[in-house]
Amino acid sequence: MLPQEIIRRKRDGAALSGGEIAELVRGITDGAFSEAQVAAFAMAVFFRGMTMPERTALTRAMRDSGTVLKWELPGPVLDKHSTGGVGDKVSLMLAPMVAACGGYVPMISGRGLGHTGGTLDKLAAIPGYNAQPGIETFKCVVREVGCAIIGQTDDLAPADRRFYAIRDVTATVESVPLITASILSKKLAAGLQGLAMDVKTGSGAFMPDLASARELATSIVAVARDAGLPATALITGMDEVLGKTVGHALEMVEAIDYLKGSAPRDKRLHAVTLALAGEMLVLGKLAATPEEGRAKAQAALDSGRAAEIFARMVAALGGPKDLLERSESILERAPVVRNFRAVRSGYLSRMDARAVGVALIDLGGGRRRTDDRIDLRVGFWGFVPAGTQLAAGDIIAMVAAADDAAADRAVAALEKAITIADKPPAPRPVIVERVG
Repeated sequence: MLPQEIIRRKRDGAALSGGEIAELVRGITDGAFSEAQVAAFAMAVFFRGMTMPERTALTRAMRDSGTVLKWELPGPVLDKHSTGGVGDKVSLMLAPMVAACGGYVPMISGRGLGHTGGTLDKLAAIPGYNAQPGIETFKCVVREVGCAIIGQTDDLAPADRRFYAIRDVTATVESVPLITASILSKKLAAGLQGLAMDVKTGSGAFMPDLASARELATSIVAVARDAGLPATALITGMDEVLGKTVGHALEMVEAIDYLKGSAPRDKRLHAVTLALAGEMLVLGKLAATPEEGRAKAQAALDSGRAAEIFARMVAALGGPKDLLERSESILERAPVVRNFRAVRSGYLSRMDARAVGVALIDLGGGRRRTDDRIDLRVGFWGFVPAGTQLAAGDIIAMVAAADDAAADRAVAALEKAITIADKPPAPRPVIVERVG
C-alpha cells in the first residue's frame, strides 16, 4: 500500500489493520517513508488516536524492527520505566535492589527530556562509565551482576529511534498511543517478563494532570498485557522535587547515600522506590504481595547487598571500583555555592517542580537543543519538603553553579518557584493510584 494511503486512512479516522501498521513500521525503519510522511502520520494519530488493537500492533511491529533479546537466567527478567520527573533518581537504587532480591534488571534508559532529568545523564557523572556497551557486554553484566543500566542501542527497536526523533520536532510527542508504543517497543525488545511503570503527575511531570496520567497508565498496562508482558503502573506525585537533589552528580551522590544508608533517606523518594520494587517483585513471582516485596527490598538495602550490586555494576561497565567509598572526591562539584533562604516565616506551601527543572537547564545542567553539552556538576541540593515550617532566613536549598552570575539567576528562579504561606498545605500522597 502507498504511504499516502495509510496516512489518508488514519487521517479520516479509520482503524488500521495489522498489515498496514507493519508496512508503516517497515517504511519508518528502512526509509521508504519520508520524514514528511512519518510526520503526517504522527499528526494524524495525534488528532485521530488509535484503538487498543492498533496500539498493540504498532508496539509489536516496532519491537520487531530490530533485535529482540532472549535470556536464559535463573530468575525473572524485570524492569521499571518512568515518564520522567525533576529529581527522579529512582532507577539508580531500584535496579540493584531488585537484583539483590533475585531479579535480573536489563534497564535501558534515556537522556533528559525537556525540564525532566534523564538517568543516562546522571550516570555520565561517573568517570569511565560506559552507557553504550555492545549487546553482548550488556547481557554479560546483567547475567553476572544482576542488573545493568545503559542507553538504547542501535539494535533495539530502531523504528522507535527514527519515529521519536521526527515526533520530537513536529509537536506530536504528547500522543498517548505513540508514547505507549515508544515505551513498550523498547521494553519488549529487551526481553522482559515483567514491567512496573511509574507515571508521574503534577507540575513537574510530562503528564501534569491526573486524567492524562491515568489515560497513559491504563494504555501502557493494557497494551503490555496484550503483547504478552505482565505490567502494572503506579501514578506518583511530581508536584515537588523527588528527593533532596536536582542535578546529575548531586543526584548520583544522593543515590549512593541512599544505598549505603549513610544519610537520612527522603521519605517521598523512599516511598516511590519501595513501592516500585514491591510491584516488580510481585510481577517476577519473587513476592506474593506488594507488601512482601517492599519488605524484601528494604532488607536488601539494610543488608548492604543492594549497594554492593550497584558498585559491581558500575565497575563492570568501566566506572571506578571504589565509587561508593570515594564518591565525594570522584564526582565533580561546581565551584560556586549559594544558599537559597526563606524570605519570610511560614510554611513551604508550594514548589513548582517544573520551574526547578527549568532553572537547572539555565544553570547549564540540561539541554536547550539535543546536541547541547551539559554541565554535570551544577544543580541544587538539600531541598526541604513541602509543609516544612520556616523562619525568615532558613535555608530551603543550596545552589551549585559554574559562576556567580549563574548562581544569582538560579536563586532568583527558585524564589519564583517557591511559595511560603501562613498555613501548612494539605498533605499530598506521593503514591496517587495503582493501575492494573
